[in-house]
Amino acid sequence: MSSTHEHGFGVDIGGSGVKGAPVDLATGKLVGERVRIPTPQPSTPEAVAGAVAEILDSFGWTGSFGCTFPAVVQHGITRTAANVDASWVDCDAASVLRTVTGRDATVVNDADAAGVAEVEFGAAGAASGVVLLATLGTGIGTALISHGHLVPNTELGHVELDGHDAETRAADSAREREGLSWKEWGGRLTRYFRHVENLLWPDLIVVGGGVSKKFDKWSPHVSTRTPMVPAKLRNEAGIIGAALLARG
Repeated sequence: MSSTHEHGFGVDIGGSGVKGAPVDLATGKLVGERVRIPTPQPSTPEAVAGAVAEILDSFGWTGSFGCTFPAVVQHGITRTAANVDASWVDCDAASVLRTVTGRDATVVNDADAAGVAEVEFGAAGAASGVVLLATLGTGIGTALISHGHLVPNTELGHVELDGHDAETRAADSAREREGLSWKEWGGRLTRYFRHVENLLWPDLIVVGGGVSKKFDKWSPHVSTRTPMVPAKLRNEAGIIGAALLARG
């Protein structure tokens, strides 16, 4: 299968799994069932790129593709590494993927890809202005889209809040680790989101991550001036966003 004007290909690299599928760029739907491979251990760039190649080959995909990564990504270079091998830091990931897979790769931050997908096809589709996506999981990943344009690598989960790295207090992992009730956690999220609101004044906040499925349980305990909605695309958002960003 080669790339076309209608179809792209997205790969989503995570600490536990690498998954990918062709994407219909007009509808945002996956073309067939996605393929998932456990992230190799150790998760070195060459080993992970090999898993990406396996996924591409399984679909017979011969064209360029988009690939998410849990890191700050500048012009194809991964500057950080979250839940993957430290050898990714300052790695020319786009070059490694191109060498191993034999295909051109566009490498992007995973939250950025999810944010672009939610704006194009998900919960933020009808929004205009500034949209903030925040994924609440092990940490807090963020994506900022201004009038349809991505501002990459915002990393707003790491703003300092009350003397702490914000995600250590307000991520879903903090709720689980400390046994917080939905109300208690909602208070922390209120503190976090109000701080971010005062910095950016977004028009819409989209909340992703696994806890978005329980939006009705905790959102009544969060007070923001900005409308807040749960993400819609869930685990497919990274794949879809990667394919969209590879299109250019």
